[in-house]
Amino acid sequence: MVRANGAVSLRELARVVQTSEVTVRRDVRALEAEGLLDRRHGGAVLPGGFTRESGFPQKSHLATAEKTAIADLAAGFVEEGEAIVVGAGTTTQELARRLARVPGLTVVTNSLLVAQALAHANRVEVVMTGGTLRGSNYALVGSGAEQSLQGLRVSRAFLSGSGLTAERGLSTSNMLSASVDRALVQAAGEVVVLADHTKLGSDTMFQTVPTDVITRLVTDEPPGHDDRAATELQALADQGVQIAVANGSGVGHGPGQPGQPGRDGGPGDRRGPRRDVPLPGQRRSHAPGGGAGGPQLRSAPSLSEASGGRVADLAPRRR
Repeated sequence: MVRANGAVSLRELARVVQTSEVTVRRDVRALEAEGLLDRRHGGAVLPGGFTRESGFPQKSHLATAEKTAIADLAAGFVEEGEAIVVGAGTTTQELARRLARVPGLTVVTNSLLVAQALAHANRVEVVMTGGTLRGSNYALVGSGAEQSLQGLRVSRAFLSGSGLTAERGLSTSNMLSASVDRALVQAAGEVVVLADHTKLGSDTMFQTVPTDVITRLVTDEPPGHDDRAATELQALADQGVQIAVANGSGVGHGPGQPGQPGRDGGPGDRRGPRRDVPLPGQRRSHAPGGGAGGPQLRSAPSLSEASGGRVADLAPRRR
């Protein structure tokens, strides 16, 4: 299955072979010892280390339920009439499908898949960057893409990547993709990272978004046995990143806490249940340039302002 798809989740393996994830995890560990695959949190991939990047067909089969829940929750952060940028990726593609229902929205993207998802949304304007098509992820990259983003200013950037750690932030395996993602970040007032738990604690070759630039992380709840992902979430919160955690039903909640109806979770509310938790500390707004027009300290908007899902109960530890 790994050879056919490039990547596979432990949950899918357990379903196919009709056994427990504990058994599958043990067998995957044995296959890794033989050099046949590399383990990732929540799954396995073909060997390759920091520089290997799976193509779109492989990524689309990994953590699909988690990506759907993340996209459902992240869509609630987008308000009517906003201008945003959406980067390339399978999770951002899922987000784009949900943004088709937001009236008056303008979406700037370098992803053909994101643009395709919004192509028939008659109330959404899609602006594509220039650049050279990178076939493995259907994204436009290179100097043409970066130059088309110069002078652009939008409210939020929604990005995904190959790995996320508290130490380095978001990273990817491809230099050209990383460079365009950095240009997307420069155009945005705040940065929202979409990353399922399999990416937490994984570090890849090229840094795209440093941790101190990430305003929010939208992720799914790590399995109870995944101590590294839970530790990474707490470390990100300690550095001031606001965490929104979605469960399999698209309801946000804190790790280890059951999803509970929020005050905005009534019928017809597209934003879903939520709970407001203050952002630890202050975040910097990274506007392009420096001096008087450069980064300004600000408090990040509460979830009631951003129309998001619930936020995890992760606050900086007392030292």
